[in-house]
Amino acid sequence: MREFGKFGPLIGAIDEGTSNVKFLVFAANTSEVLTYHQITLNRFSPQEGWIEQDALEILNAVLECIEVTVDNLKKLDINPEDVVGIGITNQRETTIVWNSVTGEPLYSAISWSDVRTSKIVDELIKTKGAQCVSAVTQTSGLPLSTYFSSVKLRWLLQNVDILKKAVAAGECMAGTVDAWLIWNLTGGCNGGVHATDVTNASRTQLMSLRSLQWDMRLLRFFEIPLQILPKIKSSSEIYGYISIGSFLGTPIAGCLGDQQAALIGQNCVRFGQAKCTFGTGCFLLYNTGESIVHSQNGLLTTVAYQLGPNAPPTYALEGSVAVAGDTLQWLQNGMEILNDVGDSEMQAAEVTEDEEFNLCFVPAFNGLYSPYWKKDARGIICGLSSRTRGAHLIRAALEAICQQTRAVCEAMATDSAPLRRLLADGGSAQNSLLMQMQADVIGIPVVRPLMMESTALGAAIAAGKALGVWASTTPSPPSDTFLPTVSSEEREIRRMRWEKALNRCMGWTSDKPDLHKIEPDEVDHTTAVLPPGLFFLGTALLVVIADKFKII
Repeated sequence: MREFGKFGPLIGAIDEGTSNVKFLVFAANTSEVLTYHQITLNRFSPQEGWIEQDALEILNAVLECIEVTVDNLKKLDINPEDVVGIGITNQRETTIVWNSVTGEPLYSAISWSDVRTSKIVDELIKTKGAQCVSAVTQTSGLPLSTYFSSVKLRWLLQNVDILKKAVAAGECMAGTVDAWLIWNLTGGCNGGVHATDVTNASRTQLMSLRSLQWDMRLLRFFEIPLQILPKIKSSSEIYGYISIGSFLGTPIAGCLGDQQAALIGQNCVRFGQAKCTFGTGCFLLYNTGESIVHSQNGLLTTVAYQLGPNAPPTYALEGSVAVAGDTLQWLQNGMEILNDVGDSEMQAAEVTEDEEFNLCFVPAFNGLYSPYWKKDARGIICGLSSRTRGAHLIRAALEAICQQTRAVCEAMATDSAPLRRLLADGGSAQNSLLMQMQADVIGIPVVRPLMMESTALGAAIAAGKALGVWASTTPSPPSDTFLPTVSSEEREIRRMRWEKALNRCMGWTSDKPDLHKIEPDEVDHTTAVLPPGLFFLGTALLVVIADKFKII
């Protein structure tokens, strides 16, 4: 039996998110984070609605985080050789294609929130017919949408000549971010393992929920060649061994999409338990056990996890909100109302309880996901007045996150059973005002763990279990609880007001309306429509708010 240091066996976790990469080291005996390193990732938009990342930047950030964390361990007098395995968790749906001979990406990574495939979605709906489209949802658990990897791969195969040549030559590999990382970390061109796990595969819209394998009917529907896809494995088994850097020879033993990893990290391993991750987007998963539950209310059906190749899969209902923390990022970078996203709690708190607050913000920058699935929606602000100031807009942005989450909770209650409490994690969950507002909006307790790295913890647990070094049960971590403080009447008023704004944001990218058919009393002079990258207001509104927000 190998001897370990004072913390016992350690598990490393690569946490590759939309906005940043982290590498963390956990003590398997206590779930304690011993050290970590983090690097921010860039996103770029070559055209409106296009959102890309550099696949090599992602890989290099992972490698750098690992090496810096190893140095941290040595400074703490912890032997890096005590790290017996590594788990990976990653942003889902983001799609990468690369050359298997050179290892070079054949195109930028297309982000999960990219909407360039909107016309492909429309074309498939029109040409394939309702019955075929319904069959796609029944098999994959996912509606036809720009969100998933299937249409991103179809776009790449149709539009990138170098990719077409690589496919013809048998030199093309494709996958989500986890597959790209696993292949590179286990050897790349020199025998790297081309594999993914069931949770990430379930987000491509190409895998059957029942067989847990690539489905030939889905591949034909989207015209995706099977040979470019990775092998599907469980979430907890040895994928391969690291062939580079300080952890040479260490097994990669766990892999989960980030939201599924957070479900495990929050210990939501029983039917009916749910968690919500407040990050770039907002993602609520509801554990449905071994049952595949098809939503009738705009939710997704997905694989929650499979902890071992011989273990039965656990499934979940999911509500995905496209824009959550990104709303605050837009207020910082796009509008320059916030100096730092971390200031949002303090500035929003400046809106006192005795102020009349009627501002509503629907941040549908590239459409709406669950439970609406409206790709033609665009962002909107309603209720502006001459007294509106930056703090009001920040608070409205926080409420928008809460109201979108409320809509998902209500859909889950209809599909399954009402939630008794909501477990929260993610970067934006550090905002205590947001957590209190969320409890007020949904009317149930919101529970936030004191250790916020739930996603990385889930990946570490999966790897630790595969290697037999993690405890059979993981206790729920210490947490803060936020209880509702408003009346049901006030909660309903807020809901109705926000949904009034929501209804006005629909249809902004469809054909131009016939203005002669709009009655004068239908024109809302307090509404601002926000296409991506542009804050458009009527002339009168510009005069009112220019001095307040200093945007012109």
